[in-house]
Amino acid sequence: MEDFAINVTIANRKYRLSIERDNEEFVRKAVKIIDDKLKEYSNVYSYKDYQDLLAMVALEYTTLAINYEEVIENNHKKLEEKLVAIDSVLAENDSSVL
Repeated sequence: MEDFAINVTIANRKYRLSIERDNEEFVRKAVKIIDDKLKEYSNVYSYKDYQDLLAMVALEYTTLAINYEEVIENNHKKLEEKLVAIDSVLAENDSSVL
């Protein structure tokens, strides 16, 4: 993949990023989500500057990411247990056929 540069604005600051072309849509969507959340928080909470709001947005999304990681890990464990059970049944049936 070839990287290319894009310009984005987060919390009224401009950033020039070098990203893979396939990721542009995701990056632009992330920027919009962050800015929307900043606006939401600015209407609800008092703050000194955007750093306060950015910290709250970072905390919210990091908490969500940790939660999703735990859900995925639990799902993998359940799936593995089910696959082991299926494998055990198949092994029993295979040995009884012989």
